Amino acid sequence: MRIISGKYKGRRFDVPRTFKARPTTDFAKESLFNILSTRYIDFTDHITALDLFAGTGSISLELLSRGCSKVVSIEKDYAHWQHLRQVSAQLKDSAWSAVHADVKKVLETPNQSFNFIFADPPYALEWLGQIPDMVFATNILAPSADDDCPSLFVLEHGRDYDFTQHPHFVEHRTYGSVNFSFFQ
Repeated sequence: MRIISGKYKGRRFDVPRTFKARPTTDFAKESLFNILSTRYIDFTDHITALDLFAGTGSISLELLSRGCSKVVSIEKDYAHWQHLRQVSAQLKDSAWSAVHADVKKVLETPNQSFNFIFADPPYALEWLGQIPDMVFATNILAPSADDDCPSLFVLEHGRDYDFTQHPHFVEHRTYGSVNFSFFQ
């Protein structure tokens, strides 16, 4: 796994072969961050970010590298969470914290809010289709401060889902088998 841009650009981290996680492809990740930085987010504006279903930490690391003032990674799988902690210890960046928790519980009772939320759940997750409603049912996504720094939620999902009718849906992008739905 490699970091594409920012202060940690080019750094690589080995992911154990035993991982069940399906990391976002480099092509999809690079395309996502190009869209984010050109259309939605100025990462130098003290952006706080939440990475749900953090898995390998690829998205968290990219957010951290690009200058988010705070990145929280939520991961339920113990081995994956341990990996996130090891990578965090290597980086020694106090802006990043890896939390061992169940995403559903975090969404049901959030104790903080974020400018940017990314979720990459297992595509077979039974309640994947409910995630946008769960995000917008609470204050976990901070209200937009202004047009220059809108709050944004991005959900990665398989092609079997269509969120275009969701009231907070903004746009959809497809990169091979990877789909991103954007919500504000």
